[in-house]
Amino acid sequence: MIRIGVLTSSRADYGIYLPLIQAMEKDQDFDLKLIVFGTHLSKLHGYTLAQIELDGFKAFRKIESLLLGDTPNAVASSYALTALKFSEFWEENYREFDVVFALGDRFEMAAAVAASIPYQVKIAHLYGGETTLGAIDNIYRHSISLSSDLHFVSTEAFKDRLYQLLDDEYTKIFNVGSLSLENLETLPLLSIDEFQEKWRIDIYLDTILVTVHPETVAFKLNEQYCNEICLALEQLSANYQIVITMPNADTAGLIYRVAFEELSKMHNNVRVIENFGTQSYFTCMKYSKLMIGNTSSGIVEAASFQKYVLNLGDRQKGRLAGENVIHLPFDSEEIVKSALIYSNKQFEGKNLYYQPNPSQTILKVLKENYANFS
Repeated sequence: MIRIGVLTSSRADYGIYLPLIQAMEKDQDFDLKLIVFGTHLSKLHGYTLAQIELDGFKAFRKIESLLLGDTPNAVASSYALTALKFSEFWEENYREFDVVFALGDRFEMAAAVAASIPYQVKIAHLYGGETTLGAIDNIYRHSISLSSDLHFVSTEAFKDRLYQLLDDEYTKIFNVGSLSLENLETLPLLSIDEFQEKWRIDIYLDTILVTVHPETVAFKLNEQYCNEICLALEQLSANYQIVITMPNADTAGLIYRVAFEELSKMHNNVRVIENFGTQSYFTCMKYSKLMIGNTSSGIVEAASFQKYVLNLGDRQKGRLAGENVIHLPFDSEEIVKSALIYSNKQFEGKNLYYQPNPSQTILKVLKENYANFS
């Protein structure tokens, strides 16, 4: 039996992990343990550990390490505290795992992985090789890749880039596509009526789905960016229902949180949701006319729903994007003008992140590389 650990620190990575976790649970060759930390344990961010438990999974360990502030010092301190707490966790548990999964580019994920290095924990990194120049996550992602033994990427371009970064021709890198797209094939979405019953939001109405996170490189500009997106949404709310999902726990995230809450109080047509969960988020995406924001879900998943996306600013700059992604600055006039154009169009192209059955491909690789460890 292969002993697997999964580091999950947020609603975002958990939603992507989900088909892989479910596949491991069904396969008797795997002993799965979830290591839960980050915003999963934060009531401010919706306490999404509850969703994990609702899905039938238990946390092997719960590790609290995030501070409530969103200043650079708070983020740096949270990184340090996460590394400290994980140094204790690995000291007690590193022998429990043959391989531990880390996903993406969050600072708390990088801290957990950094603390594992002296213990020579074998890390399998999902989605290295990507680039997001407007977020400090870019640095964290590469640091996780450099600390990992096994790599699963979402396109051939990222595979090539990761070989360049790691400078090791013997590194094991596998292009499996995006796990989150497997959710679209296996996760039953809600009907419009079921969605309305659950969230009191009528997506029969023309709806724009909005997810905006802070830019953590040019973080001093976030107040300006927030003003521009709020101006645009205020204008668009005259013709559309605006559904906003709240930002990650990043530097300057509270600027957007406060502004979006105020916008929803001023306009009945603006709704704010802390955490939809994977099923409801994809349901809302499916029935929306358009997506606006700077989230990876616009880059990766929206094309599978034939949706156009207005990708704002530089947070996702450098990430491979399809023709459904329209890149714009944080400029209210341009946002409104483009929204009126693309909300009436349906994208007809393919999703460049799609490959069939990524979870089964990953399980096959694990069996080939780790079956003899236990």
